[in-house]
Amino acid sequence: MKLTKDQKVDLKAAIIAGTAAGIISGFVKLGWENVLPPRTPERDAVNPPQTLMEQAGIPTKITRGTYTYSDHQMPWASFLMHFGFSTSFAIIYEVLSEYSPFIRKGSGAIFGLAIWVAFHIGIMPMMKTVPSAKDQPTEEHISEALGHIAWMWTNDIVGRELYRRLTTQK
Repeated sequence: MKLTKDQKVDLKAAIIAGTAAGIISGFVKLGWENVLPPRTPERDAVNPPQTLMEQAGIPTKITRGTYTYSDHQMPWASFLMHFGFSTSFAIIYEVLSEYSPFIRKGSGAIFGLAIWVAFHIGIMPMMKTVPSAKDQPTEEHISEALGHIAWMWTNDIVGRELYRRLTTQK
């Protein structure tokens, strides 16, 4: 998709498409982590979103808050962080890709791997939110790398199609 002088990016449509894609891909990533859990149960007792919020000074009463569904305690604050991250990057991806289509190379897989490296190998270990990359188990790297590919591929497919539908002349 190349932009010509006649084509203009519909920013509102890109944001709507990115938002919807981010929510859907957030569910994909959660499902992925049920099949290939990235962390041991001990490390997941306080998960990275909870740790990050606590590092930011948010009280544990909030960061470890749960709701009950089908007798499971579900971490609502972690889910807010999870979907916030997913949606934010889906919007960024969709908007940037409408201006610079090369970002879609690999249908989102390359972008997803770049996000994984930036956050799971770089930023979060530097912040001490997660262990350093060398101290993370191989299973964590495999799950997170493949999960980020599936997550961003979903963003690419859903965002691209929704943007097309929102901007196609009727």
